[in-house]
Amino acid sequence: MGDQGCINMESKYKYIGQKINVKQKKWKTQHQFVRIIKDRCKGCNLCIEFCPEGILEVSEEFNAKGYHPPRIRESFKRGYDDRACIGCEYCALICPEFAIYTVPEEETA
Repeated sequence: MGDQGCINMESKYKYIGQKINVKQKKWKTQHQFVRIIKDRCKGCNLCIEFCPEGILEVSEEFNAKGYHPPRIRESFKRGYDDRACIGCEYCALICPEFAIYTVPEEETA
């Protein structure tokens, strides 16, 4: 038996024949813009609660269903701006009505 049941730690970080040094790799998050389909929202506020950057807040306006949809939090320096979005897409994953999604920066230009 011997080493057959053991995991080779060097092969754990191989990717298509190359070794990746995870500690030296600089991971870059892709900037994304948040898009909200206001009339689809039912006001559950899950996107607001689970956003790790806290860029969403409840808006004061009503949608067609009578709910307050989320909006980008107002920043005193930049107005309504979603540049703080890190592209984790938690909002899109947790929304039961698919009323929020993110778009990569390249697609908005």
